[in-house]
Amino acid sequence: MNRGTATVSGHALAAVTPVLAAGVGARHAGGWALRSASFRIAAPVSGRRAVGIAVSSHADGSAVVDLLAGHTRPSHGELRVLGEDMTTARGRAAVRAQVGVARRIMKPHPAVRIRGIVEHAARLSKLPASDRALLAAAIMDRLALTPWAEVPLRAAPDVIGRRARLAAAAVLQPDLLLIDGLLDDLVPRDAAALADAIRDLGRDIAIVATGQDTRALWLACDDVLTLSYGIVYRA
Repeated sequence: MNRGTATVSGHALAAVTPVLAAGVGARHAGGWALRSASFRIAAPVSGRRAVGIAVSSHADGSAVVDLLAGHTRPSHGELRVLGEDMTTARGRAAVRAQVGVARRIMKPHPAVRIRGIVEHAARLSKLPASDRALLAAAIMDRLALTPWAEVPLRAAPDVIGRRARLAAAAVLQPDLLLIDGLLDDLVPRDAAALADAIRDLGRDIAIVATGQDTRALWLACDDVLTLSYGIVYRA
């Protein structure tokens, strides 16, 4: 494999390609997050996989997530996410409707309760209120958040707040779940527990997680790529 090209392949039959990049460049405030990166992240239709991208800075990870989520446009190169052309406004808008994003940095009102974070995300859908409530309850139960439902965010442990962000991103069952630094700066026990939750979600949802903690990414993901000096490769 040539440096600069990374491939994560699923089953040879019946595979989908959540992310396909060819010579992609992406800028952020500090310079270039991606320079001329080519990589493919594929996942089988059943038993989808979680893929990590180890980054050297949180800014780089956020820039990659913003790019894959359709919030920013590639500076150059070709990028397809969920089959959509991310160089076009139409393609980016289509992807934004199909992805969920869980970020380490999130600033809801400090008085909001854990349940409120998840239910607010559910309200963004056009589903009937009863269906939204069922979805919120189901994802909270799956991620072991139900006992924390009425606890204010400011009173909850950090790892519970991160789990709530994960639930909010996954509540609408997106086609692609993007995780931005959620596994960084946790004690090993909390990192392992959150990684288990991400791996569980990866059974149903294609996941791309960025972060600086490579060990935690390996706990959560089936494969981990490395982003270094704007190039994505498998170490």
